[in-house]
Amino acid sequence: MRVAFIAIAGLLILSACSSTTRKTDYVKITHDPLLYSNTVHELNSVVMGNNFSPIVAARNYMYASVAAYEVIAAGYPERFESLVNQLHGLSAIPKPAPGKKIDFEFAAILAFAKLGEAVTFPEGSMSYYVDSLKKLVYDRGMSTGLFDNTVEFADTVSSVILKWSKGDMYLQTRTSPKYNVMDIPGRWVPTPPAYTSAMEPHWNEIRTLVLDSASQFMPPRPPAFNITDKKSKYYQEVMKIKNAVDSLTDEQKHIAEFWDDNPFKLNVSGHVMFGTKKFSPPGHWMSIVGIAAKRAGYDFANTVYAFALTAITQFDAFIQCWDEKYRSNYVRPETVINKYIDPNWQPFLQTPPFPEYTCGHSTVSAANAEALTHVFGDNFAYTDTSELEFGIKSRSYKSFRQAAIENNWARFYGGIHFHNSCIVSTEYGKKVGDLLGDRLKMRKK
Repeated sequence: MRVAFIAIAGLLILSACSSTTRKTDYVKITHDPLLYSNTVHELNSVVMGNNFSPIVAARNYMYASVAAYEVIAAGYPERFESLVNQLHGLSAIPKPAPGKKIDFEFAAILAFAKLGEAVTFPEGSMSYYVDSLKKLVYDRGMSTGLFDNTVEFADTVSSVILKWSKGDMYLQTRTSPKYNVMDIPGRWVPTPPAYTSAMEPHWNEIRTLVLDSASQFMPPRPPAFNITDKKSKYYQEVMKIKNAVDSLTDEQKHIAEFWDDNPFKLNVSGHVMFGTKKFSPPGHWMSIVGIAAKRAGYDFANTVYAFALTAITQFDAFIQCWDEKYRSNYVRPETVINKYIDPNWQPFLQTPPFPEYTCGHSTVSAANAEALTHVFGDNFAYTDTSELEFGIKSRSYKSFRQAAIENNWARFYGGIHFHNSCIVSTEYGKKVGDLLGDRLKMRKK
């Protein structure tokens, strides 16, 4: 899609340049909701290209989306409520000067791109994209005064959101102690083929947005490790996942692959190793937002709102989930099966580098399903085409909740999460989504 959008933008630029007179139809470009969805996709590509973990990726999307939303809320106060004093630590956003003309839609795009670039790397990762858009709207007739006002307001809001972002403990956790690996039965240890160290063990220290604390929704304890008693709940969970993976149908494999969302899979063939990249779980759901907004016929402002609520929801959902992951430090199925049952067994999907309980993808998917149901309504049918660019055929759903339930099974079919974990994760992800949907006042009725 990124290549396709650049091609479309190129055609528009050529069209504008070929005209003998300057046009005044820049509004058709800047107010097109598809342009905003494409801008989100551009950040998605930057995040994927630079190997951000799913948890950090959610942070990237959130700050960019909040910046864009605050621009829209300032431009359309009769339709949208600012998130000031609704998100922890966000205390003030500058308002546009009375009578000063601003293209708020274009300012939202610029703010999104500026924050997206600021919280990712390398520096300038979205500069070419933004510069192309600036030239395009100027060539299409945006006056110098309007252009300057729009850029100035986008920069003003962006600077406030960027300052706010620096208080979330992210930088401090970059130097926190690493996870202490201990080979204790039932405790998580790194898994093949990369044996990567534990990912983000201090993420529960990150400032929540709406949740009262990382532990507000603390899940029940997982089944106690017991691989010797064949009647134990734990042993039954182990055999359930082993038997499932050993007899997957083609449909179950497609479900697992569709929701795999491994941002960096290490492929090993003999002595050759190479990595392949896909969107991470939060990137997949951001893509779903764009698909839903287009199908619903949403205008630009409502599209920005849908992305923002989803980004906020999955950010808090990851904090809730990671708080539990490093409390229980639960071992992965692959480790247990290889050590006690079958040393040659492999999961269908590659095991990610963090403890098993609870499931991050199930938690985030359930939370996002509630957020999107809040935005678009229940029984909103859609076809998810997100994975086509990775060679995986699309899947259709009758609702966002149905998609979340299928994701639940996908992690089990993939052999990377016990069934109990998926069920609990969905339940607690829904709690996060429900809470944010109830507390946040964004779109006015």
